[in-house]
Amino acid sequence: MKFVVAVDCEGVACGVGSPGASLNGSRNLAFAQKQATREADAAVRGLFEAGATRVVVWDNHNGSLNLEYDLLDSRCDIALGVGFGERFPVMDESYAGVVFVGYHACDSTIDGVMCHTFSSQAYQHIKVNGRLVGELAMDAAVAGLHGVPPLFVASDDKAVAEAVDFFGPIETVTTKEALGWNCAVSKHPKRVIDEIFEGVQRAVARRGEMAPFRFDTPLDIELRYKRLEAAESASRQHGWERVDAYTVRRRVDSVLKFFGSGR
Repeated sequence: MKFVVAVDCEGVACGVGSPGASLNGSRNLAFAQKQATREADAAVRGLFEAGATRVVVWDNHNGSLNLEYDLLDSRCDIALGVGFGERFPVMDESYAGVVFVGYHACDSTIDGVMCHTFSSQAYQHIKVNGRLVGELAMDAAVAGLHGVPPLFVASDDKAVAEAVDFFGPIETVTTKEALGWNCAVSKHPKRVIDEIFEGVQRAVARRGEMAPFRFDTPLDIELRYKRLEAAESASRQHGWERVDAYTVRRRVDSVLKFFGSGR
C-alpha cells in the first residue's frame, strides 16, 4: 500500500496561464502552484484514508520546487529537485499505484489548456509507435516497467479523456472544461479538493481492476520540433534519423532511453 502522487501544475483548477506565455511566465503561476499543493494534499489524505502505508509526492513541474511543502499532509514524503537516476524517483515493484495531479493534455490536443509534451517551446508533437503521446502516457509507462498501474488522474476534460483512452477504467476528477490554450470554465478550486480526496479513495478500492501501462517494444519514437535547427542538432546525435526538416526518429528498447537513462 505504497503510492506515488505525481504533481504537475497546468491541469489544476483555475489554472489557465496568461496570453503570450507558458504557465511559468504567467500571472497565474503562483495560484497554480498553491492549488497544485492543495490538490496534491487532498490526494495524499485520500490515500492514507484508504489505508496507504507510504505516500511519496513527486513535485515535477518545470524542474521541481513548485509546491508549498509545509502545507502537505505531514505523513507524506516528498521527492523534489532534479538529477534523479531514473525518471520516476523511488519507483519500484513495491508500489501499488500512481496518482496523477495537475498533469495536462498532449501537445496536439485541440483546445487543451496549456497542452504540450515536456516543452511547449521545443516540440510540435511526440509519437511512440505512431501514436501521439503526452506526459501522462510517458510517465505511466515508466511506472509500468515496475508493474505499477496508474489509478487516478485529476485534470481538465481533455487530459482526462486522454488518460482514459490510454489507461482504461481509472478514476478521474475533471477540474475544468478546457476551451483553449489560455481559457477554461473551472470548478471552484475548493470543490475540486473535496472531489480528489473522495476520488482517490475510490481508486484505491478499485486498484485490482487497473493494469500497468506499457508500450509495445521496441519503441519507435518520433520527435517533431518547432524549429528546424533543433531537429538538425538532434539528428546529429547518435541513434536519431532525420525524417524531414522538423522531425527525427529513433528505435529504442525502453521508454527510459527517451529520458536518457535505461537498464
